[in-house]
Amino acid sequence: MGKIILGISGEMSSGKDTVAHYLVNRYGAKMFMYSDPLRDVLNRLRLAQTRENLTRLSGALRTEFGDDLLSHIMANDAMTDPDPIIVIDGIRRQTDIDAVSAFPEFTLVYVEADLQTRYERLLKRHQNADDDAKTLEDFKKDHLLETEVGIPALKSQAGFVIDNHAGLEELYAQVDGIMVGLGKSDPEGK
Repeated sequence: MGKIILGISGEMSSGKDTVAHYLVNRYGAKMFMYSDPLRDVLNRLRLAQTRENLTRLSGALRTEFGDDLLSHIMANDAMTDPDPIIVIDGIRRQTDIDAVSAFPEFTLVYVEADLQTRYERLLKRHQNADDDAKTLEDFKKDHLLETEVGIPALKSQAGFVIDNHAGLEELYAQVDGIMVGLGKSDPEGK
């Protein structure tokens, strides 16, 4: 079996990270996240890892160095990494897909859940410094950020769409089905 590169996309708190971590833990995938280089820079600058700061930094880097800067970093990392299963978490733009879609190993997976479910998950996970203080109205406004507005349009390019409205067992079963569809058997033989 050849290399598998899965790009994970979906709106905020839809379950992208959960899918990516499941692939790492169950299938031994190597994960790359678009936000990692941004979080590293914010840490070095001693700035809070808020959605606003991540968005501003991303915009500044793309303005100075090109819209596809992070996309090419992720594509290069994915193709040069020796691991047979790669997960690229956090695809947000068409340029992100363009950088890797030419690789026959690439498949886009879109994760979706309704707004209320995603908001409740955001409050529980505390991924960004300002998450637990967000109101539902703040969460809705975050969907208008430059980094978020193009995400729903990517769904039409997905090879697989995961409906993440139910629990983890259902989510994991869908991920296992995708892996079987890509020719990767369940590592536990289930």
